Amino acid sequence: NQLHATDITSSSFRLLWPKLLSQETGYYTLEYAPAADLARKRTLQVSGAHTSLVLGDLAPETTYEVALIPESNVHYFPPQTTRVTTLAEEISPVQVLISESGPRSFHVSWAPVLDSVVSYQLLYGPLPGNSVKVLEVDGRHNSTVVEHLAPNTTYLVTVTAVYRSGKEKSLSAKACTQEGERGE
Repeated sequence: NQLHATDITSSSFRLLWPKLLSQETGYYTLEYAPAADLARKRTLQVSGAHTSLVLGDLAPETTYEVALIPESNVHYFPPQTTRVTTLAEEISPVQVLISESGPRSFHVSWAPVLDSVVSYQLLYGPLPGNSVKVLEVDGRHNSTVVEHLAPNTTYLVTVTAVYRSGKEKSLSAKACTQEGERGE
């Protein structure tokens, strides 16, 4: 019988509530605000025929106070309230591209670049093998050059996004260096 939320993402959720009104008997006033900053309250008017609504354009990892106030011209209905917390915005690197491959180096780039990423860690090492090197890249950058490699070798490259929340997400790709010149 209560107001509740489903389909919660990092930037939206769907509110569902019982059918209290109809198109003829009134409308709903919906108020919502971040619990930490109630002054940033937003207000919507919703037709009495509705029993659900998607709220979008929300901040990730934020708890919202939501109040649904039935404005009926027939009965008094108490406001329904709920608290909803949006999910963290954690999107792993969805692409790792290897380019400009030479005998001793290759270029690694990745996407997307997100504000919520503090830094990227690049782990790379020859396959097969277990010697892995780590390269730290600032979160504002989305590419780097890996150098001092062995020619004609396959490397496993893993890009890990380190988020402000402390969580990490990774994606790997294989890269092959070119054959070196004879006499190297």
